[in-house]
Amino acid sequence: MPKLDTLPANASTDEILTVLKRDGALILKDVLTPDQVAQVLKETLPYIEATPPGEDDFTGRKTTRTGALVARSEAAREMVANKTITEAAQAFLKPFCERIQLHLTQIIRIRPGQPKQQIHRDRWAWGTYITNVEPQFNTIWAITDFTKENGATQVCPGSLDWPDNYEPSDDEIGYAEMSAGSVLIYSGGVFHGGGANNSNGDRIGINITYTLGWLRQEENQYLACPPDIAKTLSPELQALIGYSMGSYALGYYTPPLPPGEGPEIVPPEYALGNADVQAAQFGSEELRAEVSAAIRGEK
Repeated sequence: MPKLDTLPANASTDEILTVLKRDGALILKDVLTPDQVAQVLKETLPYIEATPPGEDDFTGRKTTRTGALVARSEAAREMVANKTITEAAQAFLKPFCERIQLHLTQIIRIRPGQPKQQIHRDRWAWGTYITNVEPQFNTIWAITDFTKENGATQVCPGSLDWPDNYEPSDDEIGYAEMSAGSVLIYSGGVFHGGGANNSNGDRIGINITYTLGWLRQEENQYLACPPDIAKTLSPELQALIGYSMGSYALGYYTPPLPPGEGPEIVPPEYALGNADVQAAQFGSEELRAEVSAAIRGEK
């Protein structure tokens, strides 16, 4: 059975990316303190308990999936904005985009008796259309200890080059066994799936995923965290959840106001009360120059 590499919580971006590009997954040990784990669980437990189980085998008939964590939990916001994670995500995804964004937040509680999930790739959220670009940097934060018995995530290290229709054998599947507060990092291209919970307790993990700024997010952050909540967040977190231009000409809007009572074209930041319409123009100066050159036929 293959094993995942485990790095310390203070691992560098280069160390993380070296393993991620080779194996497709790794574990960062004890990123959260026990107090931080307890705090995020305290803030989200009412929502977890109110979440019904899945309605099909893939989502899990004994599994609950609770979202909208940026709006619901201050502790979860700190996890989303964790610098070790976001800096690694930036470095991993930036070759394919100008800006990264939050793709989803979801508490996954695997309850006793839940069978193992079908092995899959998370990049299949967009079908199998994206083949030459890595679209995702994914994390699962252990809020309880993850063991093979209670449903630790199944992972196939080294599966990045496998064809989409490949069916891994048991001896190609490892398990992300880790202590509460640790984080599984994995790419959108690695084969993985939820584990079977054969224990007497819940396995709780928080799935936080980042993606390319020009792709549609799995969790619609504009609805999960609307402007009246988003305007209370830090500018960095506002941009990360999508209140920013995704790239040149991606994400602008026209405020639905009477004729002459508002600007015609503004970036998403305008919805948060940023009256400086020029604060987030259509991409960086370098990108605007590149687009202009392409339009003129110079590239």
